[in-house]
Amino acid sequence: MKKWVIVILLIAFSLMLSGCTEQPEEQPEAGNESTVTEQKDIVQTAIDAGSFNTLVTAVQTADLVETLSGEGPFTVFAPTDDAFAAVPKETLNGLLANKTELTKVLTYHVASGKYMAEDVVSMGNITTLEGNMLDVEVTNEGVFVGGAKVIQTDIECSNGVIHVIDTVLIPPANMTS
Repeated sequence: MKKWVIVILLIAFSLMLSGCTEQPEEQPEAGNESTVTEQKDIVQTAIDAGSFNTLVTAVQTADLVETLSGEGPFTVFAPTDDAFAAVPKETLNGLLANKTELTKVLTYHVASGKYMAEDVVSMGNITTLEGNMLDVEVTNEGVFVGGAKVIQTDIECSNGVIHVIDTVLIPPANMTS
């Protein structure tokens, strides 16, 4: 009898845990005694991830921290540090030295609204804050946004969502400069 009670309790506990894989859409207000962890905004999430150091530096340089920490919602296609490392050093240094061009490049990675992966794959294109469109392609090799492969999806934040990409996107008007 004890054995069955333990088995039933283990099954019930496992079912309880399996329901805890996603954050609730709305969390209760945190009081002094609350142990609920609130979602962080896009900028803080990127900082905490540790794989977006160059992106965070660029966002700080372009004075976009307040915007991307604001209410939103935003969808950010975030290039990793490896993606930035693939950009020629002189190009990256030039962007970091030119706030206007840097802002254009960074806002080309951001869309207004919260688009989860299932939304993105059903869209033909996405309008960015920079003003141009990013084409969305779904192939056997994966999902591509603006030609960059999406390597991780649906990192939910308090003011939107981050999808990780493997390439720094350059707006069409900046391709020749």
